Amino acid sequence: MMRQSMDGQTRRSVLGGGLALTLSARLTVAEPLAGWGGVRQSAAALDQLHALIVSVDGETVLAENYRGPGLDRSVNVKSVSKTFVAALVGAAIDRGVIPGVDATIGEVAPSLIPSGADPAVDGITVADLLTMQAGLERTSGANYGSWVSSPNWIADALGRPMVSSPGERMAYSTGSYHVLGAVLSSASGRSLLALSRDWIGDPLGFDVPAWTRDPQGYYLGGNEMALSPRALVRFGEMYRLRGAWGETRVLSAGWVGASFEPRTRSPFSGLDYGYGWFLGRAQGHRFALARGYGGQVICVVPDLGMTVAITSDPTQPARSGGYFGDLLDLIGDRIIPAAEMV
Repeated sequence: MMRQSMDGQTRRSVLGGGLALTLSARLTVAEPLAGWGGVRQSAAALDQLHALIVSVDGETVLAENYRGPGLDRSVNVKSVSKTFVAALVGAAIDRGVIPGVDATIGEVAPSLIPSGADPAVDGITVADLLTMQAGLERTSGANYGSWVSSPNWIADALGRPMVSSPGERMAYSTGSYHVLGAVLSSASGRSLLALSRDWIGDPLGFDVPAWTRDPQGYYLGGNEMALSPRALVRFGEMYRLRGAWGETRVLSAGWVGASFEPRTRSPFSGLDYGYGWFLGRAQGHRFALARGYGGQVICVVPDLGMTVAITSDPTQPARSGGYFGDLLDLIGDRIIPAAEMV
């Protein structure tokens, strides 16, 4: 079990890259039933949770819509958008649109760099942006509002002061992924929306609606995309299948493998981070997690053949010590044990 009693409060430990992440649990129901009945009961008790889909070995074993839009309705998946943009980077490398993760902004999209930017910006690599180790002052958290209120989001993000050397440490920043999306658009000559539909949505058979654009017309990279719970499962399953979807090769197996390798560590959750995916371990199983504000989640557990998609109220916070911790508890203490019995 992932929960244990600690000073009278229910706690959990989720391992990520060898670190134990201790999170408070707030499940209020009596001890749930075992198996998928227990998963349903535990999930229903989480009043922020909207929809839950679990696929094991390619078969849907659980699909519940507790509240909010239905399973086929596109909803705001918040920062799960970052994982989607990371997939587009892999698709661009597979197609030779950009040469690789070691390519720099100065090499691939020099026109994006504003005058007056720190000279180190020229050498920020695609990998630095993917892992949010650009070294620039971050645009998320308390800085998000001023960033999206600026007249040029890319210039604002790249014009911020350097607070560390590129590649040194992770600083969660949507601005890094917005720049990454603009790099893809600049290198390909196409919008992020067109790339999303052509390279990901169409092969996987789901719609990618238009979403927020910045004042220069670039689609927001890293936030505000809308996808349905069923689309989230398909996207996660494609990664579980190492980039394949039926007879279609969506991403190279090499890119998927590289995405699931730890590159840095989140200072907030303690989980490792690859290319767009948080990485950890629960009940002895490695998992890859896409995470968005409010509790939007894709969780891939390769050795169980399992993909989980969760959508939640996008207006409510989901902190590691609160609702997001409850979702990790649901996955680790209920969903994984149920999948082990399949």
